[in-house]
Parts: sequence; structure tokens; C-alpha cells
Amino acid sequence: MGSLIGWKGAGKSFQVMNQEPNLLSELNAALPDLNKSETKVANAILEDPEAATRSSIAVLAAAANVSEPSVNRFCKRFGAAGFPDFKLRLARSLVSGVRYISRAVEMGDDIETYPRKLFDNTITALILARDQLPLEAIERAVDYLAQARHIYFLGLGTSAAVAMDAEHKFFRFKVPVTTCTDPLMHRMLAAGGGVGDVFFFISHTGRTEILVDTAQLARKTEATVVSLTAEGSPLAKASHLSIGLSVAENTEEYLPMTSRIVQLAVLDVLATGMTLRRGEGILPHLARIKDSLKSTRFPSGD
Repeated sequence: MGSLIGWKGAGKSFQVMNQEPNLLSELNAALPDLNKSETKVANAILEDPEAATRSSIAVLAAAANVSEPSVNRFCKRFGAAGFPDFKLRLARSLVSGVRYISRAVEMGDDIETYPRKLFDNTITALILARDQLPLEAIERAVDYLAQARHIYFLGLGTSAAVAMDAEHKFFRFKVPVTTCTDPLMHRMLAAGGGVGDVFFFISHTGRTEILVDTAQLARKTEATVVSLTAEGSPLAKASHLSIGLSVAENTEEYLPMTSRIVQLAVLDVLATGMTLRRGEGILPHLARIKDSLKSTRFPSGD
């Protein structure tokens, strides 16, 4: 296994998702048996579960009028490793709905409800991802990208669109960038990898066989393999470095929405890290690229 840094793997979550008890139901059922401090925490969560998924442990402790250690003990009582893990379970309890559309949407939703649900679901996913962002993995990925001779962004399906967005961002850093959606081309590019090449794989589940095979092929060369995927997944294990993602979204049954947005946000973080790593010397170059588009636009209607 290569260096694997990240947070709780979405792949494992999906395997047990249908068996995992609904945390909100657990909290309600446990209320009569909770002590005074635990009851305060439970009531604070049940009063606004969505807000709880976006809260820090300090904010929730203040809302419940208890100490932060009390909140942490409360989370462990319900089987969580800690507060971040508890929030992930809570988020999963909040999202359920129409298959093949979004877990946040129900068939009876109308224009007054489903747009807000989708936005709230995405905001919650982004906040959870932000709170558990694997900063060491991000920093090492920026190191690899900043030193790359050539960067290849590879993904399939919805992740292919994310890979294309990555190409749009990273070509600006004076390094050749390639992306493609042809699995056979993926293999040929990987087989031809060499020193200084970075193969950056993007996959929500990390279980797409052809991507894993391609990553393993690239590892047989002198190239570096990085992945943005589920921690502990086959793709993560095939990588030198994995940026682990945990997004409560079963893309095997639902249209990928929040997972795609989180992937894009992480790539924005990496691109910003590249800009900072390049320093002020890169700014005139970025400005020239931006200015090249001015003549293609109609004047703004002031």
C-alpha cells in the first residue's frame, strides 16, 4: 500500500448504509435513559439536526450548556469514534429520498422544497468535508503536482467531468496537463509513465475496476500515482498517495451530486495550493491568461 491519508472511507459506508440504524431514531429512543448532560446534548441536536451537522463541537457544547468532553462522551455512547464521525452518521440519517435523483429528495417534493433540500444537502456535505479535510495529504499532493513534469487527470463517468475541470485549472501553472475519457487511452498513458509524471485519479467509490487496473499499471513505472477517492478503497490502495473522501451519497443508486461538488472543491484547494507554492512570480502569467479573454466578451451592461 502507498501512503494513505484521509478520513473515513465512503466505500465502507455504502456497504453498510442500508444496515446502519437511523441515528435520529436512536437518539429519540434513548432519551428516557440518558443522564442530565446527555439529555441536554440530545435535545440540542434533535431541535435542529441540520444545524448540528454544521456545528463545531464547541458550538454544540455551548448550545447544550455542557462541556466539550461531555459532547465527545455522548458521541461515543452512540457508537461514534468522536464528534466528526457522529456528524457523518447524523448527516446520513437526514438524507433519504428518490432513487436515481438524489437521496435528499422525496417524490412528493415540489418547487418550494426540493431546490432548498438540494442546496442544504450540498452545503452540509461541503462543511463535513471541510471539517475533516486531510491537510497532510493535501499538502503532499500539492508537492507532487508542483514538481510534476506532466500531470494526467483520469476519471470515468461523472468523475471524468471533474477531471476535465481539473485540466482547466492546472494548465495555467506552466505544466503540461492531459485528461481523457477513453479507458484504453488511460492504460496506454499509464504504461508510458516516467519520472516526473503524476497520474491523478478521481473516483467517488474507488471501486471502478478499469481505473484501479490503470493505477496499478502506472505504479509499475517511475510515475507517481495520486487519487481523490474513498479511503481504504482499491483505488486508494493502488496509489502512492490518496486524498480520502467521505461523502454520504450512494452513487450506485443515486445521481452523483454532492460527491461531485466536494471533489471540485478539493481540486480548488489543490489549485490554490499550487498558486501559493508558485509564489508571486506566477501572477503575471495567470493575469495574461485571464486578460486573453477580455476581447471575446461583450462590454458589461453598466
